[in-house]
Amino acid sequence: MVEIAQIFNNNSALVNLGDHKQAIVKGKGIAFNKSKGSNLETNKIEKIFYLNTKASRENLFFLMKDIPIDVVTTTYEIIDYAKRKFHYNVLDYVYITLSDHIYGAYQRYLAHSYEASLVPDMSNQYTTEYLIASHGLDIINANLNVNFPESEIKSIALHFINAKGEEIHQDSANQTEAININKIVKTVLTDNAIFRKDGNGNYYDRFMIHLQYLTGRLDDQNEDNEEFNQKLEDEMKTSYPRSFKIADEIYDRLQNQLDKKISSSELLYFIIHIQRLTKEKITK
Repeated sequence: MVEIAQIFNNNSALVNLGDHKQAIVKGKGIAFNKSKGSNLETNKIEKIFYLNTKASRENLFFLMKDIPIDVVTTTYEIIDYAKRKFHYNVLDYVYITLSDHIYGAYQRYLAHSYEASLVPDMSNQYTTEYLIASHGLDIINANLNVNFPESEIKSIALHFINAKGEEIHQDSANQTEAININKIVKTVLTDNAIFRKDGNGNYYDRFMIHLQYLTGRLDDQNEDNEEFNQKLEDEMKTSYPRSFKIADEIYDRLQNQLDKKISSSELLYFIIHIQRLTKEKITK
């Protein structure tokens, strides 16, 4: 028996495992007629996703502010598969970036505006990531009752490629660097009349979370694939010229003022975050 900490819907819940540990559990009707504090029969649990870090627990509640629980648990299931099957280490911010991507694709699918991914195929260089993404696509299609094309595998793989690594404990030097990064970015955003508002609060906060993780990645920039990133960069520059200009300014200022080389992958994420904040429409 495990204790319910929070019910998401009839088929999923957050449970306490003891010793301050928690997990997401799924099973048909597992939480039906249950309430917070009551017990669940473990034999009804079909899937369990352990929240092993403080960041993964915080990200869960952050995501649930505006992303459906079925999308969130689908994300956790894909990441759990990568860790169990391939012992693949990822930074916790992948829970946010991958959930964002899946939900955006899902919304476009329902609105009949979904378009196949233009991400270049790099499966020869990233075999493991593409195997994870291939199974991830099966999970998405089954859990959300959609039928995304195989080209979606490339987009899913990209999130694992860019989030590979170990979490790094932030010492006082890293914390100071994180503060400097936030100041630089907020200055550029302000100069471009981008502020945190009620309508963009979640996207703004996600960008700030991404920047927190950037500190720990600054000294581990050796596996960047310039050819891969350049293709994506060219496509996004054409599609979102204003967002690209602002993101590129942030990228250049961070490198100059921190006196460190930053992965070109980060520029791509900056563009995505800025586009969401500005709501810039794609330029055909």
